[in-house]
Amino acid sequence: MFQWFRQWREERVVRANPIDERDWQQVLEQLPLLKGLTTGELARLRRMAILFMHEKDFVGIQGVVLTGNMALLIALQACLPILNLGVEWYRGWQSVLVYPAGFKTQRTQVDASGVAHEAEHHLAGEAWNQGGVVLAWSETAKAGVIDGHNLVIHEFVHKLDMLNGAADGFPPLRAGMSVDDWTASFGRAYDDLCEKVARGEHSDIDRYGATNPAEFVAVTSEVFFELPKLLRDTYPQVYRNYVAFYGQDPAKRL
Repeated sequence: MFQWFRQWREERVVRANPIDERDWQQVLEQLPLLKGLTTGELARLRRMAILFMHEKDFVGIQGVVLTGNMALLIALQACLPILNLGVEWYRGWQSVLVYPAGFKTQRTQVDASGVAHEAEHHLAGEAWNQGGVVLAWSETAKAGVIDGHNLVIHEFVHKLDMLNGAADGFPPLRAGMSVDDWTASFGRAYDDLCEKVARGEHSDIDRYGATNPAEFVAVTSEVFFELPKLLRDTYPQVYRNYVAFYGQDPAKRL
């Protein structure tokens, strides 16, 4: 009964909030990472983006005036990771806040001696455990550059990671996936990246992924969707687990 009601409600939302075809094509042209999606997949992504924009509050900060196309650009990137998961994977939070550029935030850090220090951080995006997602438009607007960096995917993968608690690099896995395999595969890859960074070696995976396991998952998910063959060649077991988790194989479609 509940499933039927939800589908009925979603159909009403989709019919009441159509995306203009000209706007749709214009935004698609800005997102080359969507190339290779089938007609059916694009239709499903379009529907999911409508639901996402209906359910979330898009708020411009510090003078940002969000247009419909700006919201759609964000929504399509945000919905790509959940294309085969479902929009309900972004449940439990409401807001997408968009700053014009990077922003500053204060963090309390505890050093090895147990002393707490206030530190200022410069960020382009942030995902809040008990809240929404913050994005810098200056970085979001670079979505057309395929370089393995995608701010929207990065922050929204953090929200997936947070579904079972704090971000720790271990999102709730889909049925049939092995917890042991995920843990072992990501543990080896994360340790490898950390060792490369510690030795000052070059890595095709952004060194920011060595910050902690949560950032490793967010960073490698960016690469999975933008430069999938790079991730498949570098960390094949991580790639295999992402194919199972996201239900997609970008290396094949791209």
